Amino acid sequence: MAALQWIGEPISEGGVTERRFDLVRETGTVPGILWTPAQQDRPIPLVLMGHGGSGHKRADRQLLLGRRFAGVMQMAAVAIDGPLHGDRVSAPLDRRQYQERMAAMGVDKVTDGMVDDWSATLEALSHLDTIDANRVAYIGFSMGTRFGLPYVAAAGARLRCAVLGKNGMRQTSAMPTAVNMAQRFKQDAPTIKVPVLFHVQWDDELFLRDGQFELFDMIGVQDKQLIAFPGPHGTATPAAIEAWCAFVTQKISG
Repeated sequence: MAALQWIGEPISEGGVTERRFDLVRETGTVPGILWTPAQQDRPIPLVLMGHGGSGHKRADRQLLLGRRFAGVMQMAAVAIDGPLHGDRVSAPLDRRQYQERMAAMGVDKVTDGMVDDWSATLEALSHLDTIDANRVAYIGFSMGTRFGLPYVAAAGARLRCAVLGKNGMRQTSAMPTAVNMAQRFKQDAPTIKVPVLFHVQWDDELFLRDGQFELFDMIGVQDKQLIAFPGPHGTATPAAIEAWCAFVTQKISG
């Protein structure tokens, strides 16, 4: 069992309410943030947001998307800290540090733990009267796909759709071989059955372009789309963000 504990008072600004929480589990505490419209008169869809490496639940992109989903699209959005990130560690770790620790712990073990944390988070939030648990999406890139793709595969029909990308079957020398996800992706990607939008950064310095195409091709569902934008790994143009949000709205609103 997991206990959802709200932290502090809600913060309402610009038509959006932000609430911090801890999901207390036997395996440890999962720190998170929930964004909702300040005013709502019925249960609303929920978007699960996985952050990138060296980020956290309230990183700039999470904050932008959380406020957009809640304030503009009238949906709830939730972000949780990834393994060895955010409030799960006493001090921030750089990329080399957290990747070395993940490698030491075992990639599959870390991945399974995060998949389980997302499952428990969705289960806990599904019991809130404000959430429509039949309309749930996942969005996450880079590390948000590292853990998100296996989660999407495991969640199955609990989700309506997923937006993934900036990851693939081939990584560059900037990434240690011990954290390569190719084998795990090969296992999980073909089992995905919900619609997917896959984002590729054309000049990605961490994941080779052809390996990203290969991962997209492996995703099992027929209802999948690929979008590509120029620029390095961390780039996210307004047009890309618009495409992500439009896809989620289309798939989750029906």
